[in-house]
Amino acid sequence: MALVVRTWNLFHGNAVPSERQGHLQEMVELVSADGPDIVCLQEVPAWALGHLERWSEMHVVGAVAAEPLLRSAELGRWITDLHHGLLRSAVTGEALAILLSPSLGVVHERRERVGPNRVLLGVTLEDGTFVGDFHVTGGAVAEEQFHAVVRLAGDGAAILAGDVNLKPPYELEGFSVPLAGSIDQILVRGLPSTPPVAWPAERRRSRGRLLSDHAPVEATVG
Repeated sequence: MALVVRTWNLFHGNAVPSERQGHLQEMVELVSADGPDIVCLQEVPAWALGHLERWSEMHVVGAVAAEPLLRSAELGRWITDLHHGLLRSAVTGEALAILLSPSLGVVHERRERVGPNRVLLGVTLEDGTFVGDFHVTGGAVAEEQFHAVVRLAGDGAAILAGDVNLKPPYELEGFSVPLAGSIDQILVRGLPSTPPVAWPAERRRSRGRLLSDHAPVEATVG
């Protein structure tokens, strides 16, 4: 069965240029509207994990990578609503989420620390395929954290989707060719897949504003 897989760094619901207002629900509805099979999300405010299933009508597996500053996700949400463009994740914390079609069965979930405030969120599907969602830290530690993500994916069929914070080329034995010039990637091992492609800007533009500072990337796997 062929699976449509997407990844998107949501920029905490901000537009480009950043605005006082957030657009998180609109983003989630947009990326899930046409019924993809798997969507991996990064830079999700921690408070939003409880809303993603309703917004997307998909099954949700989530992980908080960075705890809310005030230990209350909802209080962080209220404060951030004062000005999303200025505050971003300062008080809301940061999470990852994998959205899955209801037709896909999950037999195992994993949450593995790969660095300070960084987690590999993974699920194993009924056919044994591992799906990993990640967002590594930029700068000097990016390569180390990325290799930790690849190592934790094990040796079998795998789909890794997320923000590498490194542009290719890089060494990644056994995986599909990464999207040139991009830090957002869908990397596949042990399964046929189409080359990953980034959405054109117009596909994520809404009422004249560009949603997120990252473009969604998608591929068909299987």
